[in-house]
Amino acid sequence: MIKPKLSLLAVLFMAVGAFTFTGCGDNGGDDADDVTPDMTTQFEETQVLDDDGNVTQTIVTITDRGEGTGTMTLTKDKVWVLNGLVFVNSGQTLTVEAGTVIKGKSGQGKNASALVVARGAMMMAEGTASEPIIMTTEADKLDGSMPATARGLWGGLIVLGKAGLNSAPGESAIEGIPTSETRGLYGGSEDADNSGKFAYISIRHGGADIGAGNEINGFTLGGVGSGTDIHHIEIIANNDDGIEFFGGTANVKNLCISYCADDNVDYDEGWRGKAQFVLVNQDPNAGDRGGEHDGGTEPEDGTPYATPMFYNCTYIGNGAKRAVTFRDNAGGQYHNSIFVNWDKGVDVEDLPGDGEDSKKRFDANELKWENNIHWNVAGNDAAKQIITASSDAGLDGVDLLSSTTGNKVEDPGLTKGVPTNDVSATGLSGDSFIENVAYKGAFERGKTAWIDGWTKTAEDDLIK
Repeated sequence: MIKPKLSLLAVLFMAVGAFTFTGCGDNGGDDADDVTPDMTTQFEETQVLDDDGNVTQTIVTITDRGEGTGTMTLTKDKVWVLNGLVFVNSGQTLTVEAGTVIKGKSGQGKNASALVVARGAMMMAEGTASEPIIMTTEADKLDGSMPATARGLWGGLIVLGKAGLNSAPGESAIEGIPTSETRGLYGGSEDADNSGKFAYISIRHGGADIGAGNEINGFTLGGVGSGTDIHHIEIIANNDDGIEFFGGTANVKNLCISYCADDNVDYDEGWRGKAQFVLVNQDPNAGDRGGEHDGGTEPEDGTPYATPMFYNCTYIGNGAKRAVTFRDNAGGQYHNSIFVNWDKGVDVEDLPGDGEDSKKRFDANELKWENNIHWNVAGNDAAKQIITASSDAGLDGVDLLSSTTGNKVEDPGLTKGVPTNDVSATGLSGDSFIENVAYKGAFERGKTAWIDGWTKTAEDDLIK
């Protein structure tokens, strides 16, 4: 039998935290007005011992009371537990070793746990395929027993930066954090801003509700700049969206979003980044759109417009929802991608009048849908693959399957997400971030999928 015991270090931490220091007034007596709030961050260490007194696990619980994590390293020889919102404050750098496990305590509302990289801070979290960084709920034993339908058990990972937004006044409070928390602000004018490195990270079972149905996304990027390096990220079993970009210019590669309860890829406030090799895999019984793409909030026609680029996506639906929505003046591009099992295809908001909307972005060539494959989307009816959002009617003047767009309704023959039929790519990008691969979709035919070996999606065999 394994028994948890508090180490001496934990006892000392808690003892220090129990004292309240007060100043003295001029009369030498206690003065409640002179009390200085303790802003220090607590690190409480617990050791789990076996019957012979050997340490089997060291757990460090982090409680942030204002000063953030400081510049430090989370090492893989310990399990790090977030007690509430834990920030990496501006000017601090949090390094996370490959193979490290970070857990969030359960709780809703003001008790929700999340890791927040504040504007001006950096996080250097570079896992590997053999040693991914895992961010999950405290209740997860990491023995495979927690199902992919267990959601909302902690918050998620939030990264905030200084890149531009299209909302007034150019600075916003991030969704999922109480607006009273000033460390939750994002936005600025530094589009090349660098918030660090994020690689081979699996974010599991998040989406805690902070109130009024406002859940935390699995991976939130607010005003994150193009200097940030993001690749090989899994978001699985989140109770809200998988990933959401709020403005900024962040670029991402090798993104796996699986079994999330709401939308999978969401953007707003003028995101202008790029994404390549993106897998969306819906729970057969949950989830909303493959992509919910909004251009602006207040005002909707604010600049810069949302014009991100997507290449080599595979969006696998559950047959009940819509593949992608463009609205609120959103632009954007999808190329060399595969969409299967969606009740409805792509809808583009076309508002009455002369104001700006997503149809205007389409007409201006700022919304493109080219060289993609649809299968079991809208009953394979060619007339329903791309429609107006307002009335589910055909989009005037648009032929999705014309020879100039290169789109097709055909079976890619997906087996566990990997094509077995010919999905050769055309219309390759000249962009320096986008790799010019010769196939459509997130995975190359006949090759091992890049999700194998480090994601829960692959471990639990969730792609059918």
